[in-house]
Amino acid sequence: MPVEERNKIIFMLFVFLACFFLPFEHLTIRRAGLESFLMAQEYARQHVITCLVPAFFIAGAISCFISQAAVLKYFGSQAKKIRSYSVASISGTILSVCSCTVLPIFSGIYRQGAGIGPATAFLYSGPAINVLAIILTAKVLGWKLGLARAIGAILFSVLIGLSMAYFFQKEEKERKAGQIILPDDKGKERPLWKDALFMLNLVSILIFAAWTRPKKTVGFWIDIYQIHVPITILLCIILVIILFFWFKKEELTLWVESSWDFAKQILPLLFLGVLAAGFLLGRPEGSHGIIPADYIVDLVGGNSIFANLFASLSGAIMYFATLTEIPILQGLIGSGMGHGPSLALLLAGPALSLPNMLVIKSVLGTRKTLAYIILVVVMATISGILYGKIIT
Repeated sequence: MPVEERNKIIFMLFVFLACFFLPFEHLTIRRAGLESFLMAQEYARQHVITCLVPAFFIAGAISCFISQAAVLKYFGSQAKKIRSYSVASISGTILSVCSCTVLPIFSGIYRQGAGIGPATAFLYSGPAINVLAIILTAKVLGWKLGLARAIGAILFSVLIGLSMAYFFQKEEKERKAGQIILPDDKGKERPLWKDALFMLNLVSILIFAAWTRPKKTVGFWIDIYQIHVPITILLCIILVIILFFWFKKEELTLWVESSWDFAKQILPLLFLGVLAAGFLLGRPEGSHGIIPADYIVDLVGGNSIFANLFASLSGAIMYFATLTEIPILQGLIGSGMGHGPSLALLLAGPALSLPNMLVIKSVLGTRKTLAYIILVVVMATISGILYGKIIT
């Protein structure tokens, strides 16, 4: 039986069993079910148009207009490690994205031949090394936690990438041997600077469209927020002009089709994951799923190994939209969460989520996905323990 048909049967069986056995007459189950759909609604309203749609078009552009040779130059197995990991690890300073928005872009560079090391370094750094989030962490939760988050996120991205490259070096050699690098003929009729300006425009649209409202009402970030819509509209107008004068109809058709392929692969898994996360844990704003948030607070006090590990695992499962982890953590700290578990959640939470894991599995496979999750959780746990000891 083909794998796709088998997966369809498994999915239908799972839905049938859930409908048959779940006690929907129980108030907790009803509330959790409502929370799952409310979370999906919030995700659709706040992230699909402003974050995911631009990300899909960026991924499609990478696949269509950036040559495989160019990707391999910076992220391939033969690229200099200092250059490839440096570029991958600082990418989060440019992209203020969540753990789900980074997925289409990661999938695009990985399909184009990026090595597993630099690709997973980029996958982690995209949502983790967010300048605005780090600054806001320092202001709201204290400069010590903000500094620890910045240092930990940068080191994590490099260490995770190097570890993944080491663990799967044999598979990467086989993957490299199977790659066919075609001559770079995509940019012959269009200068490189035009393609670069086109990609910069797409990334800028993603950044400004997804710009979130800061907590404080004064300062540089709120000034940008107040004009982010006009800036996004202007960038979209520039994009239309670029597409009209620089690109052929056949290229645009290929770009749209490639972007749609990424959307078909990623969106269903994301929404299934969002529904599951909402059902289990509720929305981030303090609502409850099957697992009440109070239980989590009781388990992450102090600085024990268990508390840090539990914080890392909880952060890895929960979905955090960009910057939402800060007010959530502020409430948990106020309820007695320890210093170490706070950092552990900050390092594991923004980079992982249940929806994120499902999509990564579809791109990397089960073994590599498990390795990536374990690396993030273990490193976050160790960092939390060390930070807790230093602070106390």
